[in-house]
Amino acid sequence: MDLKRIKTVYFIGVGGIGMSAIARYFNGRGAKVYGYDKTVTELTRTLAAEGIDIHYEADVSRIPENVDLVVYTPAVPDSHAELQYFRQQGTPVRKRAEVLGIISRGMKAIAIAGTHGKTTTTTLTAYLLRQCGIDCTAFLGGIALDFETNFVEGQSEWVVVEADEYDRSFLHLSPDIAVVLSMDADHLDIYGDEESLHETGFRAFARKLEPGGRLFLQHRWEKEMGAVPGLSLFGVEGGRYRADNIRVEEGYFTFDYQSPDHRMEGLQLSLPGRHNVENATAAITVALQLGGQEADIRRALRSFRGIRRRFEFLYRSGERAYIDDYAHHPEELRAAIGAAKALFPQEQVTGIFQPHLFSRTRDFADGFARALELLDEIWLMDIYPAREAPIPGVDSAWLFDKINHPRKYLVQADEVLSLSRERQPNVLLTLGAGDIDLLRNPLKEFFGEQV
Repeated sequence: MDLKRIKTVYFIGVGGIGMSAIARYFNGRGAKVYGYDKTVTELTRTLAAEGIDIHYEADVSRIPENVDLVVYTPAVPDSHAELQYFRQQGTPVRKRAEVLGIISRGMKAIAIAGTHGKTTTTTLTAYLLRQCGIDCTAFLGGIALDFETNFVEGQSEWVVVEADEYDRSFLHLSPDIAVVLSMDADHLDIYGDEESLHETGFRAFARKLEPGGRLFLQHRWEKEMGAVPGLSLFGVEGGRYRADNIRVEEGYFTFDYQSPDHRMEGLQLSLPGRHNVENATAAITVALQLGGQEADIRRALRSFRGIRRRFEFLYRSGERAYIDDYAHHPEELRAAIGAAKALFPQEQVTGIFQPHLFSRTRDFADGFARALELLDEIWLMDIYPAREAPIPGVDSAWLFDKINHPRKYLVQADEVLSLSRERQPNVLLTLGAGDIDLLRNPLKEFFGEQV
């Protein structure tokens, strides 16, 4: 497919975080960009303000003439009226991941994969490279606070992409440098079991490396990955590229970085948590591969502002804080809760969790229960269904009963503010990948009112 010949692009599900980045790519190249999404969001309003024509009902009459390419997300069902229309018309229809693969094929690609930490590490890698003078393009899985967007256009040959394992999307990529952060079981509705995730997912992704490419793997997953050409290990207190001596100094997570060719002591990271130190270790390693210098890396780690909904402080004053995080897997919950407790060791930490997907809740119920038990107080919301139909017997009350904790509450979204006034939490986390983000502004205002 010749991208230069594409003049009109249509997106089905344009408001998705990965979809909108590609829409912005084509919009920036001067193509006419149209799209459908089922919901008006802050992101779709921003896209419309940037000149992308969006509507919110599946209406074939709203489709423009002479569409050269249709991009759709796997979350859209095959029965979708507009998707069926384009297929009947013979218009080229491609999944988002396929288009991202086509775009990146003409460049040198850095692909960040893993069941946790992709968005943070992809964004931090892009930020470090640009701060080191490497003007990379980036397709991000979240809104970067430093860039205020999920698509960054650069002028160099390098592109940084988030490599998503869902629906085996990352197999459309052929990276020059790949990072695999984790291989925990997830998306079992797609893969069936953990071994299939490893073999037909991550090991297949590793085999997509360009000849002579490098793969940096979190060291605990060496056995599961097996022998791969170009493989090196990284991590916290493990691997050839490693972070050691982790501590909190001056409110920053501080660590030393060591590799076969570099040693940097006393690096300070703006993001909290050992998991983010590990993410930073991967980003530092990539930046050094491309010639990044220590002074630039050191400065960038401290100044990085992070990503919307990745341990994002919406309120902080002394020992009071409200933090919003996208965590939707037991290991992500553990990381977010652990980071909050490390930053506020004297405070009680309350968490509001909205489970995401019936299948994920069913598959990891015990893991969710044990992770939530790390909180000092638990508020559990209804499951957010996203693309799924309900599963009999799987609901929040079922998960609630698995949680062994003296301070747990089942809550509806419209009860959260009244419970906040009643319980007066000092450190509050909202956790989940559904529409729990609708509570962000009300809770931020609540914390501001309590000063």
